[in-house]
Amino acid sequence: ELNTSLSLMLGREQEWVRKGKTVKATYISYTILLLFIMDLSRKNIIELARELRKNQTSSEKVLWESIRKRKLRGLRFNRQKPFVHTQYGNQRYFYIADFYCAEYKLVIEVDGKVHDQQIEYDRQRTIVLENLGLKVLRIKNEELMDLESVRRKILDAVGLK
Repeated sequence: ELNTSLSLMLGREQEWVRKGKTVKATYISYTILLLFIMDLSRKNIIELARELRKNQTSSEKVLWESIRKRKLRGLRFNRQKPFVHTQYGNQRYFYIADFYCAEYKLVIEVDGKVHDQQIEYDRQRTIVLENLGLKVLRIKNEELMDLESVRRKILDAVGLK
């Protein structure tokens, strides 16, 4: 049986055992995998988001320190914000955004190397989030080397200079 412990499903690459075989998967696969192996109640989605907050990537930590507590022009951001985009009965299909500013409906995604292998998935995810009325801003890990440039990019995305 597949081990569905949330802590095992976190991290950018994990191994888990299914029927005696070791399986490797990347972070993005877990959200898809969760659709089939977990009861996706609101409580479980919130619990997963909490676990993700505890296990941020180093790039997410850098950006979070720069924008938390209204440090960026008074904008309020949340980390690991879940968005349920479709629901069939008890089955919920969702995405968890890295950062979210409700005032401007801005989703910020910090993209590491894993995103180079999931371009189509990211494109579809962006379309779904935009159909929910959200704006999606993608920031590559490398861009965070110039934090001021990233901060300006975020302000430009919400129309503030």
